[in-house]
Amino acid sequence: MKEIILVKNGELVLKGLNRNTFEDILIKNMKKHLLPIGDFTFTKSQSTIMVEPQNEDIDLDDAASALEKVFGIAALSRAAVCEKDMADIIRTAKEYLAEELSLAKTFKVEAKRSDKQFPLKSPQISSELGGELLAKFHNLKVDVHNPDVLVTVEVRDRYAFVRGNNIKGAGGMPTGTSGRAAVLISGGIDSPVAAYMMAKRGIELVAVHFASPPYTSELAEMKVMELLKKVAAYCGTITAYVIPFTKIQEAIRDNCPEEYFTLVMRRIMMRISERIAQKQNCTALITGESVGQVASQTIYALACTDSAANMPVFRPCIGMDKDEIVATARKIDTFETSIQPYEDCCTVFTPKHPKTRPKCEDVEAAENLIPDLDRLTQEAVETAKKTFVR
Repeated sequence: MKEIILVKNGELVLKGLNRNTFEDILIKNMKKHLLPIGDFTFTKSQSTIMVEPQNEDIDLDDAASALEKVFGIAALSRAAVCEKDMADIIRTAKEYLAEELSLAKTFKVEAKRSDKQFPLKSPQISSELGGELLAKFHNLKVDVHNPDVLVTVEVRDRYAFVRGNNIKGAGGMPTGTSGRAAVLISGGIDSPVAAYMMAKRGIELVAVHFASPPYTSELAEMKVMELLKKVAAYCGTITAYVIPFTKIQEAIRDNCPEEYFTLVMRRIMMRISERIAQKQNCTALITGESVGQVASQTIYALACTDSAANMPVFRPCIGMDKDEIVATARKIDTFETSIQPYEDCCTVFTPKHPKTRPKCEDVEAAENLIPDLDRLTQEAVETAKKTFVR
């Protein structure tokens, strides 16, 4: 029995004249995710993309799992291909969905007849197939509102398809359709979630991580790369920069009032990230900050941080509480990595009594106490280590 995967592309149907461009990028991204699994053909048809394996040895379980993580896919399902003949449709449904239907209590049949030359109308297809399934599977009852299994028959131009329940996709927009942005990535819980959330809206990511050896270890850097790898499973390759930050942090410690340590550090991070972003043709920055979570994330502190950047700063976690952020981290499998006990540079030289209602002019004055800051910043950018995370 021949199987394919049917992909529903969600909000792309709203893109009007640009829809083909978005769908082409989605197919390009699907090809990248499926490349390690095998060769597939992709056919666009009425808000659906048919993904057809070109080799019988291809594992469709692996293919479906890979496609679940592709942004731009609202839902997908494995489907059996059959002839446009009611007898063949019934036979295929009984065989192909036997396991799924034998474990269910309720079901519903839904038919979609794209080929109007097919002799039966959609309600007739549903009624005839439903009766046959009831006769074969005595455990089943019909539930048109909330069935355990929704059996769908699609009669298209060349073939008919029979499928069971949909698999929920990653949703969002295809990566690469909304430009590029640089995400400031730490080893914590929040910033990988922020990266994932903006990638879900079609943004291609460049990651910027700040390392301060010997205050931070190589294990901390490896932890960040592992987090990026988990995000890359959804959005594809991420260009990552590791910034040597030790000299700058020591200069902040030696020259600035302690209560401004974190704010001055964040401002310098924004400037460095902006320079990296410009090199990578990014037009925005992304951070994982949430209002009020820590002292440097009050609205007063965030205003001081933002004033150091000329690019827009996206903060997708800004209105989320910690439980919501943790739930997303668990969903994308970054949580367990994030809580590994390897310190990042944000915990180095943390002030005992940080300013929670700072004035920008006071923070700028503290920053101006650092000698040769422009040289230190430029040196950090020039000596950054670049890598690609897949």
